[in-house]
Amino acid sequence: MCETSYEVMSDHGGAPIKSWTKGVPFEEQARQQLRNIASLPFIHKWVSVMPDVHLGKGATIGSVVPTIGAVIPAAVGVDIGCGMMAVKTSLKAGQLPDNLSGIRAAIETAVPHGRSSSRSRRMPKRDKGAWGDLPTDVAAAWKVLMPSFDRLCEQHKLLKNTNNVNHLGTLGTGNHFIEVCLDEGDDVWFMLHSGSRGVGNRIGTHFIEVAKKDMERWFVNLPDKDLAYLPEGSDHFKQYVEAVEWAQEYARINREVMMARVIAAVRSEMPIAFETHAHAVNCHHNYVSRENHYGENVLVTRKGAVRTRKDEFGIIPGSMGARSFIVRGLGNDESFHSCSHGAGRVMSRTQAKKVVSLDEHVAATAGVECRKDAGVIDETPAAYKPIDQVMEAQKDLVEIVHTLRQVVCVKG
Repeated sequence: MCETSYEVMSDHGGAPIKSWTKGVPFEEQARQQLRNIASLPFIHKWVSVMPDVHLGKGATIGSVVPTIGAVIPAAVGVDIGCGMMAVKTSLKAGQLPDNLSGIRAAIETAVPHGRSSSRSRRMPKRDKGAWGDLPTDVAAAWKVLMPSFDRLCEQHKLLKNTNNVNHLGTLGTGNHFIEVCLDEGDDVWFMLHSGSRGVGNRIGTHFIEVAKKDMERWFVNLPDKDLAYLPEGSDHFKQYVEAVEWAQEYARINREVMMARVIAAVRSEMPIAFETHAHAVNCHHNYVSRENHYGENVLVTRKGAVRTRKDEFGIIPGSMGARSFIVRGLGNDESFHSCSHGAGRVMSRTQAKKVVSLDEHVAATAGVECRKDAGVIDETPAAYKPIDQVMEAQKDLVEIVHTLRQVVCVKG
């Protein structure tokens, strides 16, 4: 294993903070947010910070927070179960058509994507990021999730009116994407990024507010109200964990449904047959997990981090126009067996739209069949940290197995 490359923050009076951030930007606001998290009394050992770290709501994106006896809903976030899936195919780069616009169009037709709702009266009422008539494959996948969802609805009336059925097998918007990629051997991969869609957001938002109200009722003072927590043994703790586990399963199945539809879409555009699942990875990066670390059973929340136990595979995507990586975990105990979930933002969406021109975005995504309009400038490569620096900073957490470059990218 490589020499340890983390830095330690320990001058704030709380648990230590170990950060794998050498050589990458790490803004002071995120540092302070991590100090707030580390000040909580139930942190196990320390907080681990990944090199894609940046400011988040309540809890920092790119953080790994192990706890005993409590869980912080904001440390999971509202895109519960968001993660990645990648599949290697038997196709070679030379077998793809010279013009990839047909493959992109087929994928965009097969998987609903885009803005799921709008408050603007000028926007059409149709939810273009969801299904109209539910396809049979999506309906079959929902049957797996429905019994446990019905039980959740008995406890949480707020979930009954969510559009979860019509969002299953759909992409969403923002940093979610579907890509066709080539690895270092010119093998073709399909890769996608999405989570639990609207229903996960509803669950996360609801329990963050529930925890805040509990803190007020118990007169618990916190450095940030968004760090409100649920003590283990309480009814709300049990309800939250059950709801989160369901949302994580929804997210996993959501990715599987989309991947199956992507494979079928590409097959419809290819004159030759090809195989898939020679190598497949499906991993969360916004979730909570029960694990054992340093002899203690703990709850680990990863918000923008991937679990990478020894020899466990993960996916670290770059941005539009940047490389991505299939990695194998080195089982680093001090990171609680974790690595980054991507490059991490250095610009807010608003800032990126102000400072990056359309010409710069077009140049940065040269060679990629993707949107090249003003609507995706907030996702342009310049809005993210350099992925090579991020990978160098965590070389004692993972080893690179495959390096991917995208040739098709679908964004909502």
